[in-house]
Amino acid sequence: MVRISAPALRGGLLALLAAALFGLSTPLVQHFGQGLGAFTTAALLYAGAAVVALLMRHPPEREAALKPSDFSRIAAMALFGAVIGPVALAWGLQRTSGSSASLMLTLEALFTAVLAWRLYGETMDKRVGAAMLFLLAGGMALVLEQGLAGDAQLSGLLAVLMATAAWGVDNTLSRGVADRDPGQVVLAKSSLGVVATVGLALLFDEPMPGLVTAGALLAIGATGYGLSLRLYLLAQREFGAGRTGSVFAFAPFIGALGAFALGSRTGTWMLVVGGMLMLVGVVLHLFESHSHEHDHEALEHEHAHSHDDGHHLHTHEVMPSGQHSHVHQHAPLRHMHPHVPDTHHLHSH
Repeated sequence: MVRISAPALRGGLLALLAAALFGLSTPLVQHFGQGLGAFTTAALLYAGAAVVALLMRHPPEREAALKPSDFSRIAAMALFGAVIGPVALAWGLQRTSGSSASLMLTLEALFTAVLAWRLYGETMDKRVGAAMLFLLAGGMALVLEQGLAGDAQLSGLLAVLMATAAWGVDNTLSRGVADRDPGQVVLAKSSLGVVATVGLALLFDEPMPGLVTAGALLAIGATGYGLSLRLYLLAQREFGAGRTGSVFAFAPFIGALGAFALGSRTGTWMLVVGGMLMLVGVVLHLFESHSHEHDHEALEHEHAHSHDDGHHLHTHEVMPSGQHSHVHQHAPLRHMHPHVPDTHHLHSH
């Protein structure tokens, strides 16, 4: 049976699970990171992510390994995603409300979609454009809400905004290695991030965390950063960078609920307005349907794949079952089915 009828659903579910894990991590980082330096907090989060990557490695024949040519991309991902992003978030969370900070993270989808459009040529039709406008309007409402609360609150929210921009760059860069072994990608990115943030924490003489705090942040990093990133990379394979980022925008709403459960009751009616505008933007993306006749040019590459998706039509002497990875060729093909900007559907419109 050909498995090409619902690419948005497969990618969307993976992105939603990644969003849930990351969303819950935000109020927990605020709770356990009080009194810690931003670099120390970031180091513990990505150390937890590295542990998950070590424990969830795939056999080499199932996933495509990282190549030396990927190092510069991984290093840039580590800079934006494992240093600038979490450090800015940790600093901002100590200076603004958990609910507002969580919702502001929705703008990560805006940065990701725009960069994916510009760098990868991913389609941005009227529905996608409308979704982006709703997300932007919601972010502006949050900035206004926190500006009315005072300069300290606004500076914290602007730091969270910086984190969303950094993670938007990280998400776009990660599209280039989404076909590599996600365990290797997470491990390489996390390890570089830990080395950088530990060095900065020592340089600025930040206080050492207690055992309970360190253990909690390691656990949060393992699930909310390591496992979440792994699922995010798998979603990008199915869904493209821009759409994965947009569905991932549900994370802030989950984070806002978590902040409320942990006792955050700050905010005004502007917080509700901003949240609702962002929610509309996310929902517009989830119900996207895109289908037309399109051409696949001849292509040779390597990534994890199976033979029931309508695109991998090559044969083996002994046909493998399930996913496997090797260098393979695609013959030219013309057909029509619902699709999104994944590895095999980067054609222009």
